[in-house]
Amino acid sequence: MDLRQLRYFAAIVEEGSLSRAAARLHVSQPPLSTHLKALEREIGAALLVRGNRGVTPTAAGAVFYEEVRAVLSRLEQAQERALQVHRGDVGVLSVGFVSIADYSILPPALSHFRARCPRVEVQLHELTTDAQIRELRAGRLDLAIGLAPVDEPDLRFERLRREALILAAPEDHPAAQHSDPVDLRSLAKASFIVPPRAIGPGLYDLVISRCRAAGFVPRITQSARQMQTVIGLVSAGMGVALVPSSVQNLQRAGVRYLPLSGRSAKIELGILRRDADAAPLAQNFIETLRGLADAAPS
Repeated sequence: MDLRQLRYFAAIVEEGSLSRAAARLHVSQPPLSTHLKALEREIGAALLVRGNRGVTPTAAGAVFYEEVRAVLSRLEQAQERALQVHRGDVGVLSVGFVSIADYSILPPALSHFRARCPRVEVQLHELTTDAQIRELRAGRLDLAIGLAPVDEPDLRFERLRREALILAAPEDHPAAQHSDPVDLRSLAKASFIVPPRAIGPGLYDLVISRCRAAGFVPRITQSARQMQTVIGLVSAGMGVALVPSSVQNLQRAGVRYLPLSGRSAKIELGILRRDADAAPLAQNFIETLRGLADAAPS
């Protein structure tokens, strides 16, 4: 027996008539009768009888119909499930992100993506860019949101947005006593808090280059891996920090955020993934990120 015979049989039972079943299935009646007889021969029992009120199942046919309906239902579910996976509508998506993304593009991206794909489970992993690279290669992340530069031949980096650096200073610091843009040269003797270069070379190098352009080498007295830790140290009066502008969304008592004067220095935030076509599930999230990045000023 084949799937077509099962569908024909179920349609006849549900319509109670060979002619109505044939019309529903868009086939002529003779082939329908032929397939039904072949199915009965293979099973070895009569499945349907004709009467004054049309076609009705025998006792064997009624039992067979219930089983056939269950099989067809499972097949329909399997087809729909396969289609959902193909479209990226269901599944589990593992996303890495640097802490900066949590103050900018990640929250709205999650909100938009949940509205678009409510049956997808997004697993979030806060990781520095260097850790994201390791996890992507190990296959434990589907994609990540990291910081440039990324010079890895087996990985792809796609810029989402550029953010200007601003100053985070303790509220009692001289630079924080006014709201005017801060001249970096005034911070030549300040203590700086900077993420280690090993985990964030892009941000580290940008801070160093901007300070050198202002005529001094920054005196780094503290290092911290996560941006919230950097801001926590600023709040404690341990020094100042140059941070991406979105970090000012992280409000912390005792910290003031101030713009810098002169030419702005910008850090790049982007999508990091393996250098291959993304699976539909990951591609849907990437499209969400791209849409939000296009709508926001860089």
